[in-house]
Amino acid sequence: MSDILRQHAEQQNAEELHELQKQDDNPRPENWQLSPAAVVTYLVGGTLDNGYTISAKYIGNRRLMEIAVATLATDRALLLYGLPGTAKSWVSEHIAAAISGDSTLVVQGTAGTGEEALRYGWNYAELLAKGPSRAALVESPLMRAMRDGKIARIEELTRIGADVQDTLITILSEKSLPIPELTDEVQAVRGFSVIATANNRDKGVNDLSSALKRRFNTVILPLPATLDEEVDIVRRRVEDYGTTMQLPTEKPALAEIRRIVTIFRELREGTTADRKNKLKSPSGTLSTAEAISVVNNGMALSAYFGDGVLRAHDLIAGLLGAVVKDPVQDAIVWREYLETAVKPREDWKDLYRAARDMS
Repeated sequence: MSDILRQHAEQQNAEELHELQKQDDNPRPENWQLSPAAVVTYLVGGTLDNGYTISAKYIGNRRLMEIAVATLATDRALLLYGLPGTAKSWVSEHIAAAISGDSTLVVQGTAGTGEEALRYGWNYAELLAKGPSRAALVESPLMRAMRDGKIARIEELTRIGADVQDTLITILSEKSLPIPELTDEVQAVRGFSVIATANNRDKGVNDLSSALKRRFNTVILPLPATLDEEVDIVRRRVEDYGTTMQLPTEKPALAEIRRIVTIFRELREGTTADRKNKLKSPSGTLSTAEAISVVNNGMALSAYFGDGVLRAHDLIAGLLGAVVKDPVQDAIVWREYLETAVKPREDWKDLYRAARDMS
């Protein structure tokens, strides 16, 4: 397993899930691996009665996770909604891992996603040889989740065409998937539910119909509320990345992570942290996920083209790529930010020089 680039959540956190199962004596819905309370503990972290520590997968409002998990214990599907980079897919994967022990039943939504990705397809060689039959049927992840009583995940639901989205209405309402070619159906086993994600930057691309919206309980995942909270998220994810990728580098200095997060928050909010200067915001979202990417890129540069210590000149290329999406308008925003917010800070002189050199 050490050669796998990215393990599934249930593999990476197998020990934690095992410990939770041993200690979990709360009632659990049928076919759930853990009780709802234990699922939330897995998500937000905590210490078990035997002293074992569960790491936090989601840093934020615990009540949001309780609402999300409680939804899946009912007959409603769950829609995780918010800005890009607010950990929707991350939370979706970990909830599925904790409830079903399997986070792999996933459909990735794109403009090209067809009905067969949500319903089923056919093995055409088998179909031509023997005609329509169960042997010729290619099950979708959603169909397998219904059959086995597990959680199915649909990523970027609003990227999928509206006509394909509405395939879900019968599944979520009737808890069955008709197979008219075989005069048959698949009925959902207890434990089955759907977690879908959508970001509000895609609003208007393929809006959900009112009929489909009624089948979901929506939980909006916000950006981290405070600087310290966002710094902690970036630090944890970056340290995990460094371990997974086996980078020959030191752990990133907390001060460097704090600077990147500060820049992102100031540009997002359109004002400096001390509220003394107004700033223009760039066209991009500058999400927590992008901050993680900037630091990861800097770590790789420092590891393979530096001395293994993360410094300003390692970060600046990734930072420019995150901020300057529009080469005209965003470049102006970035230059103004450098002069207004970066240059006056004495302990940011190295970042200012690196940015000017790169520009």
